[in-house]
Amino acid sequence: MRIVCLGGGPAGLYFAILMKQANPAAEITVLERNQADNTFGWGIVFSDKTMDGFRQDDPKVVAEIERNFHHWDNVDVFFRERRITSGGHGFCGIGRLKLLQIFQARALELGVSLKFETEFKDPDDYAREYDLVIGSDGVNSTTRGKYEEHFNPRIDVRKCRFIWLGTKMKLNAFTFGFKETEWGWFNLHAYQFNEEWATFIVETPEETWVKAGLDQMEPDQSIAFCEKLFADMLNGARLISNARHLRGSAVWIKFNRVLCERWFKDNIILLGDAAHTAHFTIGSGTKLAMEDARALVNVLMSSDGDVPTRLARYQSEREIEALKLQSAARNRMTWFEHVDRYVHMDPDQFAFAVLTGSQRVGHANQKLRDKKYTDDFDRWFAARCGVTTPPGATAVPPMFTPFTLRGMHLINRVVVSPMCTYSATNGLPGDFHFQHYTARGLGGAALVMTEMSCVSPEARISPGCAGIWNDEQVTAWRRIVEFVHANSQARMGMQIGHAGRKGSTKLAWDGIDQPLDAGNWPLISPSPLPYVAGVSQVPREMTTADMDRVKADFVAATRRAISADFDLVEFHAAHGYLMSSFISPLTNQRTDEFGGSLENRCRYPIEVFKAMREAWPQDKPMSVRISAHDWVPGGITPDDAVDVARLFKAAGADIVHVSSGQVSKDEAPIYGRMFQVPFSDQIRNELHVPTIAVGNIFEADHVNTIIAAGRADLCALARPHLADPSWTLHAAAEQGVKDIVWPRPYQGGKVQLERNLERAAQLALVA
Repeated sequence: MRIVCLGGGPAGLYFAILMKQANPAAEITVLERNQADNTFGWGIVFSDKTMDGFRQDDPKVVAEIERNFHHWDNVDVFFRERRITSGGHGFCGIGRLKLLQIFQARALELGVSLKFETEFKDPDDYAREYDLVIGSDGVNSTTRGKYEEHFNPRIDVRKCRFIWLGTKMKLNAFTFGFKETEWGWFNLHAYQFNEEWATFIVETPEETWVKAGLDQMEPDQSIAFCEKLFADMLNGARLISNARHLRGSAVWIKFNRVLCERWFKDNIILLGDAAHTAHFTIGSGTKLAMEDARALVNVLMSSDGDVPTRLARYQSEREIEALKLQSAARNRMTWFEHVDRYVHMDPDQFAFAVLTGSQRVGHANQKLRDKKYTDDFDRWFAARCGVTTPPGATAVPPMFTPFTLRGMHLINRVVVSPMCTYSATNGLPGDFHFQHYTARGLGGAALVMTEMSCVSPEARISPGCAGIWNDEQVTAWRRIVEFVHANSQARMGMQIGHAGRKGSTKLAWDGIDQPLDAGNWPLISPSPLPYVAGVSQVPREMTTADMDRVKADFVAATRRAISADFDLVEFHAAHGYLMSSFISPLTNQRTDEFGGSLENRCRYPIEVFKAMREAWPQDKPMSVRISAHDWVPGGITPDDAVDVARLFKAAGADIVHVSSGQVSKDEAPIYGRMFQVPFSDQIRNELHVPTIAVGNIFEADHVNTIIAAGRADLCALARPHLADPSWTLHAAAEQGVKDIVWPRPYQGGKVQLERNLERAAQLALVA
């Protein structure tokens, strides 16, 4: 087999090493346009876990890396005259040039042909001569560019400018620094990579970069600017650039987030940054490239399927890993792009937010890495929430701190999310609802939300939906609320809504979003657009009279919620139901004062919300649930959602329940753990309004991390509470929280559970 690697960076070299080891008979050539000792950037970071994986690939290479790396455990965050240190992170840094030299030497030792200062402009020049052409030529890949239409790269040019510098200074930790200037905030990412040198990356949003005049500066002026800005951290050390080929402001670059739809064409294969990139805040671009190389060698040496089948398997395996890392990198990258959202935070919370910004590392992992740091943080967070920790005692985890909205006091930060049960008859909650809500009310969550309770029979999603339009329903709801109040510390919230164009459908398990076979009721919506084209009923466009009637229905429902003794009401303006349909441009095509601009589209929902707020007691809070992202081009974006939330905040909303999607069948959400939390984070920290986060939150660690990092004030969990009504009580026992209140008849279960958990922990230590 004859193979050529177009690009002699870590991706191409590591592939050549592993392939030559696996198949010594292979003839492998690596072409590199630069000189052997010419590289951009300074250091590369690997975690201890990553190094363990590479050790299995080639122990000789890893041993040589370890002879040349600088290892550290700590992360330092410098913010507002404070340095906050967290330990146990386990990273090593190595010079990029040194890493390349190690790879070059190993490749030559194995018999790989290395050719430097060799330009390659067309991969087809090699595709005819070699069995395989490896496009390992980086983010600006010539290989990818030749067949751009086929590879279909999705390139997202990010908002910040950064300059990659080096300095001769000693750093005892991976260092994040944040400096406020008259133009805006600048971020520092710095780490030692050998005994003498450290990487020093300075980053700032382009708007700040322009205001500071850096777009007009030559490289030496930019370096002098950074030296002055971070003089207190440099302690006299100078900054140096190795981008000798760049002039003017070109030393400040933007990150290109790349992910290709296809990674191979015939015998041409993309590897590393040519196929995908990972932002430097994660520090894993080289790791990804090296793991790509391992996976590609494995499939090439496999006999399972023909070559195209194996290459497809290579992409499917690695694409998932790339997406996971890119998702984490996106979270962290976005955090740094918008650091001004978080500078209002106390340094302790700010630092915790930095450490957990990727959502890959959470509160529990921080505790494993550095128990003292996390315990001290928990003690600080609890005190801020009014909970005193006695000397020598362990502070309550963040999820078990109290929270207050107006006159409603919550004992912790866990919410049972609104979940349709489709089990009512004529809107009347029955025995199922009593059992369902009271079980969860006894389960330890601070707030139990009802399913969307509809304001009229015609407002229902299905015949099984619950309602709040008559006195009989009020009586049924009051029975539930009174039981929960009498037997637990939980508060009860009622979500009030109208299905709009998504109404008159079958029960979810009989055919979700499918119209009834018979007995349909007429639908209304801002515009006459069916939810599922060609399937759903076409709604009638609402008239002014319709709007007046529906507003009156919402106000009447609110007054009935008072009679049922609910502690909170939530206005449902999400998920494509009636009020959401006014807000989204995908579903509102009106040309009157209720259509057009975002403010106009929000006009009617805000009008209804204000009327509800006037009817609702002043000492009780109101929530609004919104869809922060339609996941469809031309729909609501997270930035739009901030403006929507701003309007509701001004109208009297005490907290914003931040969900997304379900507005259009054309949606293409990007799922993952806590995938909607960044929307809550943005709204909370831009508007300084409390939020409820939702979206694949299913572990206690998720809740602790979200609350501790200031990404939300409450966390709503749906499916975990379906599987376990006492999810919160069990989470408390697992974390050693003893003083959470269990129902008196269940105290024996509490004692047994805690004893079993303690015994399991002791056995784990012995094992």
